[in-house]
This record gives sequence, structure tokens and C-alpha cells, in this order.
Amino acid sequence: MSMEKSRAFNMAEDERRVSPTSSNDMEIPSEPKKPWWNSVRVAGSATQIVIAAVLAIAIGVAVSYSVEKIPAAATTLVGIPGRLWLRALRAVVLPLIITAMILAVQRLRGMTGSGKVLARWTVGYYVATTLLAIVISTILTGLVWGRLMQEVGAASLEVSEKDADTYAERESVEIHDVVQQMFDSFIPQNIFNALANDSLLAILITSVVIGYLLQPGSAIIRVLEEIEVLITKIITFLIKIAPIGVFFLILPNLFRLNIRDIGVNLGILIGGGIANMAIHLFIVLPILFFGFTRTNPYTYWLKCSPAWLTAWGSASSAATLPVTLKCTRERGVPTTVNNFSVPLGCLINMDGTAIYFPLCVVFMAVTQGIQLTPTDYVIVCLLSTLASIGTTPIPSSSLVLTVMIAGSVNVPITGMYGVIVAIDWFLDRFRTAVNVSGDMFAARVVAKMTGIKDELDDYSSEEVGQVEERVQDNSQRV
Repeated sequence: MSMEKSRAFNMAEDERRVSPTSSNDMEIPSEPKKPWWNSVRVAGSATQIVIAAVLAIAIGVAVSYSVEKIPAAATTLVGIPGRLWLRALRAVVLPLIITAMILAVQRLRGMTGSGKVLARWTVGYYVATTLLAIVISTILTGLVWGRLMQEVGAASLEVSEKDADTYAERESVEIHDVVQQMFDSFIPQNIFNALANDSLLAILITSVVIGYLLQPGSAIIRVLEEIEVLITKIITFLIKIAPIGVFFLILPNLFRLNIRDIGVNLGILIGGGIANMAIHLFIVLPILFFGFTRTNPYTYWLKCSPAWLTAWGSASSAATLPVTLKCTRERGVPTTVNNFSVPLGCLINMDGTAIYFPLCVVFMAVTQGIQLTPTDYVIVCLLSTLASIGTTPIPSSSLVLTVMIAGSVNVPITGMYGVIVAIDWFLDRFRTAVNVSGDMFAARVVAKMTGIKDELDDYSSEEVGQVEERVQDNSQRV
């Protein structure tokens, strides 16, 4: 039992002895259960965010379908409130990762053996789900989606002079270059440069090392705890205005979607990608979640809707991180597990991206009349696993790595790659939503399997209630 907990509990015990009224004689009135529609009036509630997202999708689809050409200026201006909200979220990501990881490692130092168990379960779960996502996506793509795609004419395969240089540059990316860049990203050459350029993986690893080396109770730890409180207040405010931010993030992006121009192959690419992600999100991950926790995965996922809706609107796991941490914390995930597993998953858990790679490679192959062999599919699986982990340090990561994987199985880059580039912005939102949802499921699973609890969980519910009761009485007296 820590010194702070002992002091708080002893103070409550002393007051109980002095107080003429025993805590057993006091009845704490239970808060009446509010109807679900009451949450519509709560600022930043999941219900408000869902309503905002549905309205944005409905308006965006209606406008994009009825208006032949939406002016670029209109799309830009409509998106300004959403961009400002997203920039505010991104502004707290770096300090959030630094404080969360340092304080999480500090707490783990006081738990004998818990640190190794937490690291093993977190990394192992992320790697296992990513492999599972890739294998299922590859099987479905080979047996279902690839057979529905059609070979296209030579005109569609031609590469324009404008794009030729870009494709050639991306084809020059070798597998060993990806591996080298991935490992280089672990250790920053200049920590200030890493902070300036949002090198999140390097910052995360540096924070873990600093958290391990700092002495418990040092002045720096106290400063970080104050910063964490300040960041929490900022995030709370940003989540209260999340419905506005989500609405103006989704709406302008749907203005860019021209439904009438989607061809058969492109429709299969989009439909197959979304279907593969839906199978992973609504079948595979829930089965794992229920198997480990014995709780309803769909209820948990719906209650975390602010996170995955923000992920869909922003297409950025990093920008969504503050919202994801708040949602999982409210769902009862211990702070130590939450602050360690969720930021780590934000950087290495890319299930949605892993699902997308095989589909793109098969899409480019079939449209050229190329049939991949079983050996090619195995290579695609292995490289997709590597690529999904290595996406963070590489600019235009998924697009560059798609070229690398296609080249490894001798699939030439043609004009159909431009189709993938054109629609990437849209599917990227679904990939990000799947990635963030995977992080949320993982946090609860890891918490269950490691048995790590917050310090307050060491007390029984009766003891916690007594302490909270006395604190409330003292506040009223003051």
C-alpha cells in the first residue's frame, strides 16, 4: 500500500472515530438512472457525436450526388472548423504521450514483475491480431474479391508522364530500406528534431527509457503529474466540442466523393476493403474480446464511439489518441495499462492498414491479367506484416509500401495505381477507425489478462466509498 493511499485512508479512519455519525448509519442515495435520450443534452456525449456524424454523412452524400461539381473553395471553407479542432487535438498528442508513458513506467516499477507481463501481453496481442487480419484479408481477397475484378484495357493501364517519376521513385524503395528506416525510427538522433517533426515512435521509446531511469518521487515526476492534470482538462474541453469538430471533418471530405464515377473495379476495391475491415472489426476482434474478458464487445465498442468516430473523421490515429485514452479510461481500463497499451497501439497496431495491402496488390495484378500464385500470397502476407508496422516513419507510407509489396511479387505499377491513390483518402478513414477500435479492444483485454489495477482498486468498494464520503463532507464544511 503506497504512502499516499495510507495517509488518505488513515485520515478517513480518524474522522470516522471523531464523527458522531457512523458511516454505517448514513445512507448514500443512489443516483436515479437517466433515460438514454438525456445524453443528447450532454456536451460531447457519444449520442451527440453520432448525431453529428450521421448528419454530416447525409448532407455530404446528398450534395455530392446532386451537385455536378462542388467548388474547391467551398470544400476548404466548410472544413475550417474541423481542421482547427483537429489541430488542437494534435497539439496535445506529444505532451500526452510523454507524460503518459513516463508515469506508466514509473507505476510499473513499483509492481513486481507487472512491467514484463504488461509488455508481453500488449506487444503479443498486437502482433497476433495484425497477422490474423492479414491472413483473413488475403484469403478473402484471393477467393472472393479478386475473382470479381476485371481485366482492363491498355488505355487504362498507361502511366502519364506526370506520374511516371513519382511511381519510379516509389518503386525504388527496397525491403531492406523499410527495415532500416523502421529501426532507425526507434532511436532519435536529435530528440528536439524528433519533437519538432512528430517522430512519435522515437518519442515513445525515449519516454519509456526516461520513465525507467527517473527516481520515484522526484521533482520531475511531480511536474509531469501536474502537466497530466492540465492535459486532461484540455482534452475534456475538446471532447465537449467534439460533435462540432466531427461534423466539419466529415462533411467536406464527402464533398470529394463522386459516387457516379465509381467503376466496377473501383467499387469492388472499396467494397472489398470495407467488407474485410468489417469482418475483422465486428467478428474477429469481438470473438477475441469476449474470449478473454467474457463481456459484451459490441456494447463496449459503442460506448467508445467518440474515439472511432473521431478516427473516421480525422484519418489519424495520433490525432485521435487523446479521445481514445479518455474513452478507455471511462470504460474502466486501469490508468497504468491504458497509458502504456493505447499509445503503443497507436504506433504499431495497424490492422486496418494490414488488411488493405493484399487487396491493393491483387487489384493491380488482376486488372493487368496477372494471376498470383500461393507463394506470392505468402510473400504478400509476410511483407504486409512488416509494412504495417513500418508505416509510421515513412512519408505517404501506405501508398509507398503498396508499391514495394507489388514489386516483390512482380506486379508492375500501371495507371491503375493512380486509381488507388485517388481513393486512398476515403478508405484511409475506415482503416484508421479499425486501428483505433483495435487499440480500445486491446486495452481492455490486456487489463483483464495482466490483472493490473489502479492503486484505488486495492481497497474494497466499501472502503473507497467511506473515503469518498469523508472527502465530500470535508468539502461541504469548507
